[in-house]
Amino acid sequence: MINNAGIMPLSKLSALKVAEWEQTINVNIRGVLHGIAAVLPGWTARGRGHVINLSSIGGRVVFPAAAVYCASKFAVQAISEGLRQETTCIRVTIVSPGVVESELALSISDEPTRQYMEDFRKIAIKPEAIAKAIAFAIDQPYDVDVSEIVVRPTASPY
Repeated sequence: MINNAGIMPLSKLSALKVAEWEQTINVNIRGVLHGIAAVLPGWTARGRGHVINLSSIGGRVVFPAAAVYCASKFAVQAISEGLRQETTCIRVTIVSPGVVESELALSISDEPTRQYMEDFRKIAIKPEAIAKAIAFAIDQPYDVDVSEIVVRPTASPY
């Protein structure tokens, strides 16, 4: 299962966009948990499965105006590692992309942050790069768990 739940309505905490915080938590954390809950019982009974959770570079480092988003992606890292430790029959992979061409930045309602992200996203890589990383993890022998893959633009400092 490729668990690719994610929204990114960035803003500084001082903007107090509480509804956006709640939405980010609901999609980015609860979405991942519900995806795991949907497959875990059957895969445990079957004795195999592979959960691929999409996190982000933001799950490894915090950026200004991205505290809630980054916290949600740190949570994906923790949930994934916990699942990996709790089972011996299910492979768990965390894929942490840097900036990728997508509609993700369209949810940014904070104007200064949206402007910043337009410039930041100029170095975005194609989604196919992430697909190839996922395919690599899937293609490994079943007794090999590719636990984490970071994929980012060569030009990115993050």
